[in-house]
Amino acid sequence: MELSHSLLLNEEALRQIAESKKPIFVFEWLRFLDKVLLAAHKSDIKDSQEKLIKQLSNQVLESPGPPTRQLLGKCIAMLYNVGDAYKLFDTVNFCNDIIKNKDDSPSYLPSRLAAVSVLGAMYEKLGRMMGSSYPDTITNLIKALKNAESTGRCEIMNCLEKILQGMGSAVNAYHKEIYKVARSALQDRSMAVRCATAKCLLELLQEAAFMYTSELENMVSSCFRALDGSNYDVRSAVAKLLGVLLAHTQSNPPRDPRSKRTGIEDVYSLLSTGFMKGTSGFLKGGSSGELLKSGGVVNREIRVGVTHAYIVFVKTLGSVWLERNLSIFLSHVFELVSNPKSTQTHVDAVYSRRCVTFILRSTIGGMLGEKAQVSACKELCQVITKQMNIVGDPSDVDSRGPATEVAQSQHVLICALQELGSLVKALTTCAMPLVTEPALNICDVVVSVLLHPSPAARLAASWCLRCITVALPSQLTPLLDRCMERMTSFKSSREAVSGYSFAIAALLGGVRNCPLGIPHAKGKAVFSIAEDLLRTASQNSRMSLHRTQASWLILGGIMTLGAPVVRNHLPRLLLLWRNTFPRSSKELDSEKARGDAFTWQVALEGRAGALCAMQSFVRHCPELVTDDVIRRLMTPLECAMAMLAEIHTVIKSCGAHLKACAAMVRLRLYEVLRLIPPTAYEGSFIALLRELVAEFTLTDNPANTTTSLLRSLCHDNDAIILQTWITDTDHKSVELQLQPNSASGSGALEHDPSSLYWEIKKSEHVPGPLPLGVAVIDASVALFGVVVPHVADKHCLKIFEHFSECIKSAKSARQQAVQINVFTAVLSALKGLADTKRRLKNASVRAAANSLIMSALTNQNSILRCAAGEALGRMAQVGGDSSFIAQTAQTCFDRLKTARDVVSRTGNSLALGCLHRYVGGMGAGQHLNTSVSILLALAQDSNSPTVQMWALHALALIADSGGPMFRSYVEPTLSLVLTLLLSVPPSNVEVHQCLGRCLAALITTLGPELQGNRGNTATARTSCLVACAIMQDHTDSVVGAEAIACLQQLHMFAPRHVNLSSLVPHLCFALRSPHLLLRRASVACLRQLSQREAREVSEYAMTLASDSKDNKNVGTTENLVITETGLEGMLFSMLDMETDDKLRTNIHDTLISMLHELAGEDLARWLSLCKAVLAASTEAGSPKKEGGKDKDDEKEEEDSDVVQFATGEKIVTHPAVPPRWPTRVFAAESVRRVIQVCDGNTVHFDLAMAREMRLKTGGDNYLVLHLSDLVRTAFIAATSESTQLRKAGLQLLQDIINKFARVPEPEFPGHYIMEQYQAQVGAALRPAFSQDTPSDVTAMACQVSSAWVGSGVAHDLNDLRRVHQLLVSSLAKLKVGRGAPVQLYSESASTMEKLAVIKAWAEVYIVAMQQHLAPPISNGDEYEEERPRDSLLNLVQDELGVLSLYWLAALRDHALLALPAEFHSQLPSEGGAFYNPEAMETTKPHYQKAWSPIVYAAALWLNNGGFAIIERNEEGLYGGLASSGPTLPGMLGMKMPTTHSKPPEELKSDYFHLIFGICVESLSSQRSTEPLQSVSFCLQAIHTLLEGPWPRSKLSADPILTVELLNVMHRVLLTRETLCTHQQVVMATKQSIKAMDEKLNKQRQQYESKRERKGGKESVFGEGGESGSIVPGKSVVFAVLEVCLCILVRQMPTLNPAVSMATIQSYKNAGLSDEASTLISTTLSIMADLPELCSPAGSVSILPTILFLTTGVLRETAEPSIDGKIAPTVTAALQGLRTIAMSEYVSDENCEEDWARMLRSTLATILDFASSGKDKNDIDESSLLLAVAVFLASAPPSVSMVPSLQTQSIELFQKSLKSDEASVKLKGLQVMATVFQCPHREAATPFIHALGPRIVEYLHGIGGNKPDKDEEVAVVMEAVKLMELLVGLTDESHRVQMLALLVPIQISLLVPSNILASTSKQSRALHEFALQRLMKIAPLYPLDFKTVMGAAPELKTKLESSVKESQMSANRAKEASRMANKPAAPIAPSIKLKTNFSNFTG
Repeated sequence: MELSHSLLLNEEALRQIAESKKPIFVFEWLRFLDKVLLAAHKSDIKDSQEKLIKQLSNQVLESPGPPTRQLLGKCIAMLYNVGDAYKLFDTVNFCNDIIKNKDDSPSYLPSRLAAVSVLGAMYEKLGRMMGSSYPDTITNLIKALKNAESTGRCEIMNCLEKILQGMGSAVNAYHKEIYKVARSALQDRSMAVRCATAKCLLELLQEAAFMYTSELENMVSSCFRALDGSNYDVRSAVAKLLGVLLAHTQSNPPRDPRSKRTGIEDVYSLLSTGFMKGTSGFLKGGSSGELLKSGGVVNREIRVGVTHAYIVFVKTLGSVWLERNLSIFLSHVFELVSNPKSTQTHVDAVYSRRCVTFILRSTIGGMLGEKAQVSACKELCQVITKQMNIVGDPSDVDSRGPATEVAQSQHVLICALQELGSLVKALTTCAMPLVTEPALNICDVVVSVLLHPSPAARLAASWCLRCITVALPSQLTPLLDRCMERMTSFKSSREAVSGYSFAIAALLGGVRNCPLGIPHAKGKAVFSIAEDLLRTASQNSRMSLHRTQASWLILGGIMTLGAPVVRNHLPRLLLLWRNTFPRSSKELDSEKARGDAFTWQVALEGRAGALCAMQSFVRHCPELVTDDVIRRLMTPLECAMAMLAEIHTVIKSCGAHLKACAAMVRLRLYEVLRLIPPTAYEGSFIALLRELVAEFTLTDNPANTTTSLLRSLCHDNDAIILQTWITDTDHKSVELQLQPNSASGSGALEHDPSSLYWEIKKSEHVPGPLPLGVAVIDASVALFGVVVPHVADKHCLKIFEHFSECIKSAKSARQQAVQINVFTAVLSALKGLADTKRRLKNASVRAAANSLIMSALTNQNSILRCAAGEALGRMAQVGGDSSFIAQTAQTCFDRLKTARDVVSRTGNSLALGCLHRYVGGMGAGQHLNTSVSILLALAQDSNSPTVQMWALHALALIADSGGPMFRSYVEPTLSLVLTLLLSVPPSNVEVHQCLGRCLAALITTLGPELQGNRGNTATARTSCLVACAIMQDHTDSVVGAEAIACLQQLHMFAPRHVNLSSLVPHLCFALRSPHLLLRRASVACLRQLSQREAREVSEYAMTLASDSKDNKNVGTTENLVITETGLEGMLFSMLDMETDDKLRTNIHDTLISMLHELAGEDLARWLSLCKAVLAASTEAGSPKKEGGKDKDDEKEEEDSDVVQFATGEKIVTHPAVPPRWPTRVFAAESVRRVIQVCDGNTVHFDLAMAREMRLKTGGDNYLVLHLSDLVRTAFIAATSESTQLRKAGLQLLQDIINKFARVPEPEFPGHYIMEQYQAQVGAALRPAFSQDTPSDVTAMACQVSSAWVGSGVAHDLNDLRRVHQLLVSSLAKLKVGRGAPVQLYSESASTMEKLAVIKAWAEVYIVAMQQHLAPPISNGDEYEEERPRDSLLNLVQDELGVLSLYWLAALRDHALLALPAEFHSQLPSEGGAFYNPEAMETTKPHYQKAWSPIVYAAALWLNNGGFAIIERNEEGLYGGLASSGPTLPGMLGMKMPTTHSKPPEELKSDYFHLIFGICVESLSSQRSTEPLQSVSFCLQAIHTLLEGPWPRSKLSADPILTVELLNVMHRVLLTRETLCTHQQVVMATKQSIKAMDEKLNKQRQQYESKRERKGGKESVFGEGGESGSIVPGKSVVFAVLEVCLCILVRQMPTLNPAVSMATIQSYKNAGLSDEASTLISTTLSIMADLPELCSPAGSVSILPTILFLTTGVLRETAEPSIDGKIAPTVTAALQGLRTIAMSEYVSDENCEEDWARMLRSTLATILDFASSGKDKNDIDESSLLLAVAVFLASAPPSVSMVPSLQTQSIELFQKSLKSDEASVKLKGLQVMATVFQCPHREAATPFIHALGPRIVEYLHGIGGNKPDKDEEVAVVMEAVKLMELLVGLTDESHRVQMLALLVPIQISLLVPSNILASTSKQSRALHEFALQRLMKIAPLYPLDFKTVMGAAPELKTKLESSVKESQMSANRAKEASRMANKPAAPIAPSIKLKTNFSNFTG
């Protein structure tokens, strides 16, 4: 391939390669040439142009394939465009000569087609450069058209289209001729020619005005003929032509004023004629005299095509036109279904309604913005009102209009109501004005239709009501009440009973789509109504049928409410079901004997309804469907089966009109049985199977009804053969009615009223249950698949044999119908076998099934062949051993080798593919070679595209399933694919589709191997890329989608080899495709690309935006691809247009991936994009400015206005649809994601830093700089009409508050940047607290309010008033009894709202108390001093009395709901304060979310006066928890059950245990998924609760409770990693110890006082008792030790001897944080206090553990530090050792010896740390010295007086004096001072004797060698101080000797006065120090000092000299100070005042 990459064709290389490779070589050269010419200049190709033209012209004669000839023409046109045009006409003549050539041989045809293609490309590209060559060309083409075959005709029409496109008005003279040939070609037998002709005429329409003036009727007639017998592509093309043609009549009025202008009514008349009459004549006259002679039957293809044309017509005129002409448009569209001609039969009526609904959905639903849609809803309401006026008063039969008008009005009403429902459902709460406007309430309008005489209209109205309530949940309860009231009032009206029952069922079905639900009581009320209807049905024969139907329909709707509602009614329901059916065969016989036709009709309808309600019950209440319930349900079900077996006799005797009723019963029975386990009715299998088989084999059914399930049971990959890809188009709603053997387009609501309450697919706007006949067969087929796997083999054999007999006995069309049903059932059974993991082991059964299947492989019906192939594959899967597979495969091989007919080849080809698909490459590996070779051969059969398609499809299946085993066949298959892509005509679209599938399978087989370059991999990769390029240029959307999917796979496996610079623009163009398949494939590919290379995707997409700016022609409405908003903006706009769920999901994923990748670097762009989406609330086309906008926004709007109106007064007819609410919600969520992306980077949340970075970088890519945009975005969203958007806005606002609340304002110290947005926050929250706001919005607003109030942003108390008032107003929602708000939603929603309010107040109170209890922080900031600390608490204080009741009541509820299931019987029957007993399960999540801050707030309140209030309980509000709990406001006047009031102490105890129990239960929960914040709140609540003395006494009163608490603390430590949590655990543990200590002290005091009075033996207190045993599980001390040990080991793994070295090393590398150090220090202090809780013997038990852990911490953390500071943990360890050493138990006679022994061991351990064998860098010597000093100074002498320990201690001190580090020396000397002053002189004396001489020796050495470092100076000073200390400790008799040692040393440090000024800083410091110390010692010891001075005169002289010098220096300093303090002379001011103020007196 590389040889083909040259400007000129490498003819030498072309000659050398194989003949089969030459087309690929040429194509690759042309691809390269195309790329080169795009970027080339004239000079680049000047020298080689002539030869290049020659080479290209020669290729025209080389019979190029379709892709090659397209590329050939493109290259020639580009060559002349770039280079010289001197040989242009030679090339034109050359092509014309080829076209004129008379050679009609097949070999010459490709050259002729190539010439036509080249001419088309040249005219398209060069336009008027082609000069006057066009007459000959057009003439030749028209002549050639007459004798051309289909491919030639298609190519000629394409060429004519391109000539018209390129030449424009220059070819006006030939417009008529082109028009004539095109009109006739529009009815060509080839569908591809019709498509090409329609496109040609569409191009001609741009210039030829006669087409939409004088020739309009002829054109419309031709279009209708073209639609007759058309396929989907033709319908799309012709509809576009027809729609644009008619739109031109309105947008381009005739220039000649005399010409008659075609009015809109004329256009509508033309369209309606085609819609209603089809191919029948519609011209009343005219010169042409043409009249269509066909009959008056409506042609469905034409009707669907006209439907498309309506949509194109409106879209061409634009949304502005539609808004202005909406009323006329609606009136006309509804006339289509009101005309009897379009609804002659029920099926026609259904199809016509679908077409009209599709028109409305595509125009009103797709083109209009939300505000315009609201107006459309009003128009629809007027239409409905008008139609109801025709009907007259429904209650008065006499006042009704004519029966015909009433009958036709139903269809108008159905269409209008369905569209109204769809619009309102899409608008959601944006449609609220439609309900609130007094002039027009849509609910009233729709409810009025419930009394329409037509059941279909009533059903449509009911469905519309369901849509309204789903969109506006606040209307659900009022509408339900209204319907129930009307039902009761009009119980005697058949229409009323029917209509209101429909409405109630629909409303109940909509409850599941309303998260807030309905009150539980409504379910009870509705059940009562249904039961009453059923009870009174027999009282009035006229109403029996309607009441029976209504009651069961309502009961079925009730089941959708779920188990909470149904559970209470289940016994009654079971009774009703049982009584509906005969209980025995005797009862059934008596029924048959006495029943008349009407009685049977009522009975059958009732039983069908009962079974339907049962089906609803089983589906919607699965938790209630227990084995017992199933057993009880089987009684009526078995009766129903028995009845159906005998029903044929009843039908014979009573009339055929009962057939429908019986069919409905069968349908319901089959559907119920399918939901129940088959084992429950295995005894009835035989009878049931007999019924099922008779059903779908049409035994008793004269109609040839077929099932609709066949396509769905075939594999998804068979969509090409089954043509099911039509469901992946935008037109599937109407196109499905044209599909053969498919009833999916004929669904209508009236076929099954129960569909009102069933869940529908998201893609459907209205439920479409199939006709009864089809639905029964579908249900029987589905149930057959469930039952067969459980049936014995002998019965299966009989069934398959019966199938064969049924097929043989049927003829022609009936045989086809039976075969389709039978094979659908077989597929269902085989699928059921596979799903249940069962196998067909019986050989006879396999043989019978195989015989049935193999015979169908040669059926003429392609759908049946496909089903047979699928069945064969599934047979091999569930029943095939290797011999069966081999035999089947061999049979197919033999057939394929001998068969020559298309049917046999296609069927057996697919059979091979299905075999491999279901058994895999391993299962059919031995047949792989044969299968592939046969299919490769068949795929080359160019005479039969059908055979090619099936063979290629089978080949793709084998490649998909073959895996690595197919690898050796990749090259030949890939070669075939490429060859066929280059040769197969484009019109054979199905072959190209299969080639795409085959290529995708080959890419999957190659997989990651595609990345390499070994062997043939590079060639294979290139071939794949070439194949993709060919398919990309194909005009069919399915092929284009396959090409994109293949490129997506290539990118996944070999991303480096896929050129994104060409792929991304291609995908962007595909996003604007009218075909859903292409758009879906493009977005799916972009989703994958954005996950890897989001930046590249965005950049390449932006190149299209820059190209569109450069090339203004691209910027039209249709062709504009990417604007300045980039791909992201385009994807956002697609969200407003797309309705496909899969596509929307992929768009969301793509945008999210791009956001996460790009938002961090391009923040401003993403924020502006999201802001633009959210702010676009005004309708397009009305550029209004909103008030209150800032200047930047006004500037932006001005700029946009300039862009929009820069061209002058041109009116925008096609404005973009304003963003709809789902898009705006996604935009708000995207802003939240942007904040999350920035999280973690402090610059984004620091204004000062961001401004500094902006100055450095010049960019504003920091989030804090866009805070105003963020707040405004949140405000817009939070105050919108859409509830979903409001919630998203509030969540965004909360994120903003959480992230920016504490960001300071640099320009105003002490203030926060969020202060300036207080008004916006308050305004955003205010609407959410109104009375009509949904509960979930209010709950969210409460959360935001608490976050705002607690954020600390507000500077002043008044700043919080707005939000505080909102929170106060929310308390009204908590009212109970009189004055409580009206309940619109479920109890669960009410609970959620109330708990949200309570939780918000709890969070505010927590913050207020934290501020109140926090110590004042004074940092010199005036703001801090001014700020009132208690301001927030003052706000809460007024409501605190009520709030405390709410908090405690909510906690009581939570505690009750948290009880295990076995205690549910003990729960209060009336429920709790905030929950209803029926809604317990649904309210638990709300309590789970809210309880944690409430429990902390309650603990704070109890600890700060709450217990005292409960103790007083002045108003009796605080009741016992076992009775009613706290009495809430509003309950005082209600009758409460009288309960015995508890004493205050018990009440306090109740509430203490409530708080304590909730916290402990939560912390000890098995789930470790509890949010960390909840754990934190629990721990803080426990700590707060235990801060008071009474709660501590309550805790300590029961040691087991304390142990339990500590065990829970231990569990928290094990399950939570955060240090903050651990610290909270430690604080709670300290409170527990404090509680036990207080209890112990109290006991001791009580005992001592008792002992003083009565005397007696001394008692032992504390744990351990006299024995000293500490019992785990009962001991508080042991539990505390567990907690302490866990903390220490978690923070310091080295304390655990069993820990690995790797863990130790990682710990040492990480080190301890400050938080961890604090945690360890606190833990050590706790441990040190533990012995005090024990008895003497008990303390001995725990002391070794405490000492071991303490010394371990000392060892691990006493590391040398650079600054010489001691770690906090070391300090804590030393303090702990001191506490232990000074314990009272040290001197207790009971344990004195044990303590001394253990303390000695501890000292020995510490001394061992400093042994010479240790690395001295491992441990800090200073810390060890301090530790030893602790023992020496604090412990009894018996501990340290041991000689060995004493010696080691002295050596440690001596070692410190010899240390090279000054800090160690200094610390050693300081510690020595402590030791020397030890109160136990006998312990200190040895140290003085050993260390004193060393100090003297050190100081003597300093005299002659003074230090030159500050550190050494400090050591000398400390040594001198220590000597002074020794002097003081010496006896007076020996003090002279000590002074004789000290004074000379001090005097030696003095410097002579003459050199003092010049000496070093260190010497001067020592001089000053020594002089001061001497001056201090002399007065202390005067006599001794004189003695020393007298003995050494030289010392005295030196001292006196220094003293004198010191005094003189002091005098000089005084004088200098006095002079400096003298007042200075005044200085003249530098600024002269011009005005004299000397006379100013104030």
